Amino acid sequence: MADTAALVAEIEALGATLGEAKASINRRFIGQEKVVDLVLASMLCGGHALLVGLPGLGKTRLVDTLGTVMGLKANRIQFTPDLMPADILGSEVLDGDATARAFRFIEGPIFCQLLMADEINRASPRTQSALLQAMQEKEVTIAGQHRPLGKPFHVLATQNPIEQEGTYPLPEAQLDRFLVQVDVEYPTRATERDILIATTGAEEAEAHQVFTAEGLIKAQGVIRRMPVGDQVVEAILDLVRACRPGEAEGRDLADSLSWGPGPRAAQALMLTVRARALLDGRLAPSISDVADLAQAVLVHRMALSFAARARGETLSGIISRVTGRVLGLEAAA
Repeated sequence: MADTAALVAEIEALGATLGEAKASINRRFIGQEKVVDLVLASMLCGGHALLVGLPGLGKTRLVDTLGTVMGLKANRIQFTPDLMPADILGSEVLDGDATARAFRFIEGPIFCQLLMADEINRASPRTQSALLQAMQEKEVTIAGQHRPLGKPFHVLATQNPIEQEGTYPLPEAQLDRFLVQVDVEYPTRATERDILIATTGAEEAEAHQVFTAEGLIKAQGVIRRMPVGDQVVEAILDLVRACRPGEAEGRDLADSLSWGPGPRAAQALMLTVRARALLDGRLAPSISDVADLAQAVLVHRMALSFAARARGETLSGIISRVTGRVLGLEAAA
């Protein structure tokens, strides 16, 4: 009983701190509360996020603000076709004079705690693959030596969904390593008015630090200790399995999907529903959290068949339809 009371106290204290962090972020990244919640949820779960949106919607501004608010060492890489793995990871250089020479390792920008991979699909597959080990194992191997990255380590990558000329789509294995895909959409008229007023004056609002790296790691531990009811667990399993065309539960999607989400999607839902409950000030997640996070967790882990594309179907529409059928709730757009 004492352990339960202590956990409740930790959750409530963390919820209050997160409220302050969200308020600080929203002063610079205006009117996109859903986007902020999803990115914060991914960081609370120890994961990475893929931000998909047109240029000029504030994705870079959001990542820069998160680095300040979360107290993390942040670096930004602009991905381009000529970017090489060594430009990200670092390289060894021969150092010294003629009498004493030795190789010295110069760290690349990946050695940080929050990495913004801007327009990640503009780099070649060879360079994209340099992030695979880092995102999964939080370390890189250079010249046969394992080098740990910062703790915590998060990648927030951006993609432009419209301009695909000269890009290299991320392979499915790398997409699966992103905990969530966050769609950054146009602001409403009222929000855009607030943005104009707030960002074109003599001074702009500044974010302030709320977390530390150690505090974020502790928060990630609290998330994993939050209780999840059996009904929510079964709802996650039902939804993920119903999105697999090869499973009995998803047999009606055999003509619409080439493949569906794997077990990592269920793990992602299990973690993110806890984070969403915490961000909403609740002690435990509900089935509605599963429905609301279905799009963000599943959309980049599924692929339409050729027949479905020819019919004009979309992954978002399929996920909403399956969520409504399986959970009796509509997935959040």
